[in-house]
Amino acid sequence: MRFLTQQWMRPLFTLVFVVVLATVFSPTRDGFPVFWKVDNQLNVLRQVSETGILATAMTLVIIGGGIDLSVGSLLALSGTVFAYTFARKDWPLAMAVPAALFATTAFGFASGAIVARMRMQPFIVTLAAMIGSRGFARWLVDNATIDIGFGTGYVDRVIAFLALKRVVVPTFLIVALLGYGLLRLTRFGRYLVAVGGSEVAAQLSGMNVGWVKMRVYALSGFLAGIAGIIHACQNHQGSPNAGVAYELDAIAAAVIGGTSLAGGRGGILGTVVGTLALGILSNLLGLNNVDENMQWMLKAIIIVAAVWLQTVGTKKDTLA
Repeated sequence: MRFLTQQWMRPLFTLVFVVVLATVFSPTRDGFPVFWKVDNQLNVLRQVSETGILATAMTLVIIGGGIDLSVGSLLALSGTVFAYTFARKDWPLAMAVPAALFATTAFGFASGAIVARMRMQPFIVTLAAMIGSRGFARWLVDNATIDIGFGTGYVDRVIAFLALKRVVVPTFLIVALLGYGLLRLTRFGRYLVAVGGSEVAAQLSGMNVGWVKMRVYALSGFLAGIAGIIHACQNHQGSPNAGVAYELDAIAAAVIGGTSLAGGRGGILGTVVGTLALGILSNLLGLNNVDENMQWMLKAIIIVAAVWLQTVGTKKDTLA
């Protein structure tokens, strides 16, 4: 029964609680809660896919003892580079996708290198990356939005295919599964947990801590790039202004899923549960026409509450 440990029960309880709320407070149509309509459920899965990919990246970084505030801006950069090269410059898909992923991975690797080699705080470094990557995206297209996928040509058919639910949702699930395997079944995953738990102890045991950090930030950038391409296809545009505050959703999903902001503890499956809980809550608020600004404030409260519950639970576990 290790699967149902206390660490697992907290995010699962949160998910069940949110589902109950959604059932009770959902508007009805023909006497049936709109929340449980098949179309709405599919929309929830589609909407959480981008957040889930970013949250997977955020979970890996946080477990390693860091934080990545740049994932939202890297999403915008990826979508912008993809739209610019694929739609405006007529690059083939086999070149446009790698170009977008290379740009975000390079930013992620640079952040990791600065954190590791210059020993700067991840918060400051990734905050700078957040500003710099969005600025680069705006410069690339002169702060314009590139519309894609509105015609009937080859480019438009590719965009329409990549935006389908049967492509977007499996992509998220594959990323989550690979993230789980990376964290639990590989040497790099064990190193990442060790570095997040105690960087000094990891160094004394012979681990290349700097290389671990650079790799996890590069991976975070790569995953943000995947989310950016999906975002551009779903919205039929590449915009340098996309992804604002998406890093908050990613952090919230990871924390709700049981990942400790102190590092060294957490898991991808918990993050998937946290992503679903956050997505269902957002969907419920949207169905009830709650103001978007109010939704942001509620998310802030949720993050604080989740961290507080983690702290209380950790103290109880320690005393026990």
